[in-house]
Amino acid sequence: MQKIIPHLWFDKNAEEAVRFYASVFGDVEVGATTRYTEAGFETHNMPAGTVLTIEFSIGGYDFIALNGGPVFKLNPSISFFLNFDPSKDKDAAKKLDALWQKLSEGGKALMPLDKYFFSERYGWIQDRFGVSWQLTLTNPAGDERPFIVPSLLFTGEASGKAEEAMKHYVSVFEGSKVGQVALYPEDTGVQKKGDLMFGDFMIEGQWFAAMDGGDVHGFGFNEAVSLLVACEDQNEIDRFWEKLNGDPSEGQCGWLHDRFGVSWQIAAQGMAQMLNSADRAAADRVMNAMLQMKKIDMAALKSAYQGR
Repeated sequence: MQKIIPHLWFDKNAEEAVRFYASVFGDVEVGATTRYTEAGFETHNMPAGTVLTIEFSIGGYDFIALNGGPVFKLNPSISFFLNFDPSKDKDAAKKLDALWQKLSEGGKALMPLDKYFFSERYGWIQDRFGVSWQLTLTNPAGDERPFIVPSLLFTGEASGKAEEAMKHYVSVFEGSKVGQVALYPEDTGVQKKGDLMFGDFMIEGQWFAAMDGGDVHGFGFNEAVSLLVACEDQNEIDRFWEKLNGDPSEGQCGWLHDRFGVSWQIAAQGMAQMLNSADRAAADRVMNAMLQMKKIDMAALKSAYQGR
């Protein structure tokens, strides 16, 4: 089971986005859907019954789509590498080009599809919904990586901290290690010598990439892409909340920012089932209880669900 799940914030069009990804990628499975209850309308302004979240997977990699309204805007600070391996598929380059064309419909190229020093075929595209994808033809002689790898771009005040962040995340999570590390050998005007040109790391058995991006981009991490940690029990919730939370005075409903600005959700397995219960009164009570929390309290949510 995937421990860390990218959570994508859409402006009331999550269902449309999931349908789009199903048409683009093909290998998409749609899972559970939760809906807003009457509770908390003054906070979320969503009518009861409106889709709250949709679980979906691309090639077996899990995502969650959220209908959150216009509060947060997607940007390229967190994107997703799509690795096409020519050593495993002789048509890898053709499939990369075909997917690029589909993702480009209504989207915007951030780096055009071309040959670069790091890849024979690469492009960075922001799709029509604002989600960013980096399509790359991998080097068969390089280290093997999965098809989808989330990538963190450290910009603004966080630039120069990508390598530190990798080491921090590896210290927090189990099943972790640092992989590739490529540093800038000299100042470039935007980047400083020693900044991270590219690195990747594994946490909880999942690969992530990281790069420093300088201070010229005009965007940074926000809640539009958060990383949801599905915790098994309260002990895990407490541990990850303490180790990741960069500002204990902030946070709501299990959401937090770490000290680098990355948004996380420290959640618990079973929360979605309670919010999606056929007993709508019980789901309302759970939503009301959750809206009062910073860190998730599973015992309190279960008590609310049971009406105690």
